[in-house]
Amino acid sequence: MVQLTSVAVNKVKEILSQQTPVPTGLRVAVVGGGCSGFSYRMAFENQVNEGNDNVYEIDGLKVLVDQMSEMYLDGVSIDYIETLEGAGFKFNNPNVKSTCGCGSSFTV
Repeated sequence: MVQLTSVAVNKVKEILSQQTPVPTGLRVAVVGGGCSGFSYRMAFENQVNEGNDNVYEIDGLKVLVDQMSEMYLDGVSIDYIETLEGAGFKFNNPNVKSTCGCGSSFTV
């Protein structure tokens, strides 16, 4: 199961509230691509794909994960960080064996 820190949940809720219409939830997925084979994707969704999505409720936020991505996201924690270099969501995946030089893709 994927986890989001309270900081990440609050940031997603803040962004969600600015959308019209307000999306159903946040989709977290793993897609093929990048230097190392896989990369993460986050997007707002307006509907749940019944029979294909696992839906998690995290502090009032619906997080949608398709069944294929589920096996790559087991144990993943997502945080939102702000540094001098910029701000964004950071994935901490204990199953990753290696990442590319830029850190945007991974292998398991």
